[in-house]
Amino acid sequence: MGAHPAEDGDEPAIERPDRTISALGQALARVAPAKLPLLEAERDEVLTLAAETQSVGPVNGFLLRWAVTVEIERHPGVARRLHEAERLVRTATDEETMRSAAREVAGIKAAARRAVAE
Repeated sequence: MGAHPAEDGDEPAIERPDRTISALGQALARVAPAKLPLLEAERDEVLTLAAETQSVGPVNGFLLRWAVTVEIERHPGVARRLHEAERLVRTATDEETMRSAAREVAGIKAAARRAVAE
């Protein structure tokens, strides 16, 4: 995968959202609605943890994780590659296939992290 998902010729389905809970939730509802309950459950846990610890660290981590997820999911081809690689990591019967798929997963996520850091 290139340094940015769009370098694969996979145009984004939506614009990159702001890194806010609301914007990420709205974007996820458009590009991967099945993941919205996960975001909402994690949001509730993170906000509780942030209040208990009086720290924004959990919120910042949450926002980064979901910004990366949305970055991947807004590029349909990249999302398909990620999901296939994740499937292979879980189901591969030989170690080389599993390792290759794990490298693909790591590469896609690293590129998405770089993209949202721009």
